[in-house]
Amino acid sequence: MNKKLILILMAVFSFLLIPEAKIVAQELTATEIVQKADEKNRGKTSQGEMTMTIIRPKWKRAISMKYWSKGDDYFMIYITAPAKEKGQVFLKVGNEMWNYVPTISRMIKIPPSMMMQSWMGSDFTNDDLVKQSSIVKDYDHKLVGEDTLRGMECYKIVLTPHPDAPVVWGKIISWITKDGYNMWKSEFYDEDGYLQNIENSYDIKHFGDRDIPSRMEMIPADEKGKKTVMEIINVEFDKPIDDSFFSKQNMKMVR
Repeated sequence: MNKKLILILMAVFSFLLIPEAKIVAQELTATEIVQKADEKNRGKTSQGEMTMTIIRPKWKRAISMKYWSKGDDYFMIYITAPAKEKGQVFLKVGNEMWNYVPTISRMIKIPPSMMMQSWMGSDFTNDDLVKQSSIVKDYDHKLVGEDTLRGMECYKIVLTPHPDAPVVWGKIISWITKDGYNMWKSEFYDEDGYLQNIENSYDIKHFGDRDIPSRMEMIPADEKGKKTVMEIINVEFDKPIDDSFFSKQNMKMVR
C-alpha cells in the first residue's frame, strides 16, 4: 500500500469518526433535559389509574381516579371513589378547564384565577393536576448544578416563566435524574420568591416501554404534618386517543 493511499484512508476514517466523537461529547442543554423528562412522563398520550391520599395531622382520605391525556392540550380525570365524589369529571382543553358534577348535573367552568386553588382538597393545585402550563414552552431553563438526592444523581435546573406566560408559579427548581430523566424533586415558588410546595418522587417502576416514578408526594412548605400522595396503579403510553374524546359532551358519558 503506497503512502498516498494510506493518507487518503486516514482522512476518510477521520471524517467518519469526528462527527461521532462530537455527538458523544456534546452535553444536553437545560431545555433539552426538561423536555426529555416532560415527554417521558406524558408520552404522546397516556391513560391509566391513580389513587390520591390526602394526609393531615388528624385524618386522611383517599380518592381513586382514571385519567387520559394527549399532548399539552388535552387532559381528563374521572373520579371513581369514594362514593361521595364518584362521577365527577375534570376536563382541560387548551387553556380552558371544566368540572362536571353529576349530583347536581352541572358543568362548571374553572377560570384562570382558580388554577392555584386546591384540587379536591389536596395539596395539588388545579394546575398541577391538569398540567395547564407547559414546563417546556412557558419557562426559560438554566442548569445551575448537580446534586445526589435519595441515591440518584440529578441535574439541578431553575425554571423561570416567560414574562407573558400564563403560569401560576414565579419560579420552579427541579432535580431531574441523569439516569432515565425522571423528575425526582421540584420546588414551587410564588411570584414573591417564597417557597410554597415541595414535590418528591419515589418508587421507579416499569410501565409499558418506560421506567417512571410511581409515587409522588406534594408537601406544603409551611404546614407541618400535611402532604398529599399520588400513586400510579397502571398507565399506558402512546395509545391513540381521538381529540373528540376530550369534549364536554363526553364528560357526562365517560366511565
